[in-house]
Amino acid sequence: MKRALFRRGALLAQQVASESSPPAGTSPALAPRIQRAMSSVSIPPPACLLRPLEAPYRYMFGPGPSNVPPRILAAGAKPIIGHMHAEMFEIMNDIKKGIQYAFQTENNMTIAMSGSGHTAMECAVFNTVEPGESVLVAINGIWGERVAEIAQRMGANVHTMVKAPGGYFTNEEIEQALAKHKPVLFFLTHGESSAGIAHPVDGIGDLCHQHDCLFLVDSVASLGGAPLYMDKQNIDILYTGSQKALNAPPGTAPISFSERACKKMFNRKTKPVSYLLDMTHLSNYWGCDGKPARIYHHTGPVSGFFALRESLAILAEMGLENSWRHHKEVAEYLYKGLEDLGLKLFVPDKSLRLPSVTTIAIPSGYDWREIVAYIMKHHQMEITGGLGPSVGMVLRVGLMGYNCNKANADMALAALGDALKHCRKSKA
Repeated sequence: MKRALFRRGALLAQQVASESSPPAGTSPALAPRIQRAMSSVSIPPPACLLRPLEAPYRYMFGPGPSNVPPRILAAGAKPIIGHMHAEMFEIMNDIKKGIQYAFQTENNMTIAMSGSGHTAMECAVFNTVEPGESVLVAINGIWGERVAEIAQRMGANVHTMVKAPGGYFTNEEIEQALAKHKPVLFFLTHGESSAGIAHPVDGIGDLCHQHDCLFLVDSVASLGGAPLYMDKQNIDILYTGSQKALNAPPGTAPISFSERACKKMFNRKTKPVSYLLDMTHLSNYWGCDGKPARIYHHTGPVSGFFALRESLAILAEMGLENSWRHHKEVAEYLYKGLEDLGLKLFVPDKSLRLPSVTTIAIPSGYDWREIVAYIMKHHQMEITGGLGPSVGMVLRVGLMGYNCNKANADMALAALGDALKHCRKSKA
């Protein structure tokens, strides 16, 4: 019986093959065309996808993403498991502990978003602010601008404090604005990568609490590169991205909420505007809500979580304080080299400079676009211009995590020196 079925199957296969094959005597060159003409689909396979994937190796010395070390690449290449498997939940628990260490917090409500830093940014605003509520945003670069727009889009009453790129806000200025606008949320960027500034944080959380306001901080460009203490500095919501000093591929974003933030977040009158970013569901997916079972909400980026776990493991092995110290030492080495080239650092106050992303004032007479294009073409190296309000003002060099060493600083300095010699300079 089985043999008869096999014979019948073989005959059917031969029949299908003969019916779908070009007529006998067709030249080999015409055969693919005739095959496509006989197909039931009208859109042919894209020629570009019939070639192997190619991606050049580049020195990623811009503001991010950074080069990913082999150990993290290997972690991301491990076999896929289910996003609801017990082993996946264990890995997610490891990630949670790693974020708590990196953030220096004991917050239970600590997770990683399935998405880039913008995902965490929106999650923070969407979950803690309701339409019509007052939000205060400090803008001294692009990230404050983004948060202000996000809050406006979901119906918040947005107030802004604005400084030019490289500027910072005093605690007195912040307190005056808190008293005037009575916000439920105050946003500040700790590592403003568009301007290369690490904003002082001490005392601001205390001011926010005195004014019954949540303190939200963006540390995407600074985490692991500059000191930050979520609990000690009374930060209510802190988030970062995976692709900077953590050196994981882009696509995951750690975030943590204090008890004060959770009280506001889980006692809303209205549902958050995003289902995907609703912390009611995400807290369960990450095992933070105290319920015995985790319920499906969305399919998390399994390989991305593998890579994030490994990046947090590397940070834990190195130690936060060693990481901060290392970034500072390499940044200072870079500063001296830039000054030796005759370049001017954009942030004059050393204490305000972001160690992970250094900003250079565009040298007089040069077109910044020519400089970054020359370096990319001749050195296979990414060094970028400004972003948002800092466009046309700065060049940016990022040496973060795996990329943070003096050898790479020397490479960046050599590339910049070469560009200054060969790029056109106006006589003015």
